[in-house]
Amino acid sequence: MFDSVSKFQIEQYPVDFATWLLGEPIALTRLEPTELSVEPIRADSIILLQSPELILHCEFQTDPDPKMPFRMADYRLRGYRKFPHKRMVQVVIYLRETSSELVDQTTFQAGELNHRFQVIRIWEVPASILLGSTGLLPYAVLGQTEDRISVLQQVSTLIEELPRTEQSNLFAVTSVLAGLKLDRAVIQRLMRSEVMKESVIYQDILAEGEQKGRVEGRVEGRTEEARSMVTRQLTKRFGSLPVKLQAQFNALSIDQIESLGEDLLDFTTINDLLVWFDAI
Repeated sequence: MFDSVSKFQIEQYPVDFATWLLGEPIALTRLEPTELSVEPIRADSIILLQSPELILHCEFQTDPDPKMPFRMADYRLRGYRKFPHKRMVQVVIYLRETSSELVDQTTFQAGELNHRFQVIRIWEVPASILLGSTGLLPYAVLGQTEDRISVLQQVSTLIEELPRTEQSNLFAVTSVLAGLKLDRAVIQRLMRSEVMKESVIYQDILAEGEQKGRVEGRVEGRTEEARSMVTRQLTKRFGSLPVKLQAQFNALSIDQIESLGEDLLDFTTINDLLVWFDAI
């Protein structure tokens, strides 16, 4: 979710991000990952923007990813193959503070290949810098500050000064990102939920949540149905299960339950069941 809202944000405010990441307000347009490859890597999280002279490749990461150096090198080569005369600036922005050494990696090495890219750990960026641009406002609460709640209050105030059409999306993105650092009650108190609900990104988040809930509900229903059926088979064959076996059975996934239901037809003693559990 965090990289999705960040992708939305940078596409809405490309000049603000260009000014921050490139040092100048370059007008950028979206470049689809499929233009660099027919099989893009994690295309849902990749942000590619271009001008006539350069390509900005930006990835927002919530948590460290050991494959990130390879991914950056891979996309640099793809970019060179398609646009050999364009400069390519690559930046990974880590959002959740961590002590992992992975967020310090800025190179990919393989034999004689040595590729470098930039890394920004958002918690090391002063919040005052992020408060200076409309597009960066949602990230200020993740920046370097001694009073995160005060920063969120400043963000809310600045957003309220903008046109209503901008307010809704900015409130929504800020609320999502602030969840990495602050309690939900604090966020709800400072963000204008009635404006946020008008946001396109807010509606997308709701739709995604509803879809996920429907899928999880179907899986849960299927699991309970299978568990009930196999429980009846076990009880008919062996009577009540010992407490330890019952706990193991309750922890089975839907695939394991269905597999047990099939294998159960070949069991003759409860020892067969014990052997089955030891084997998974």
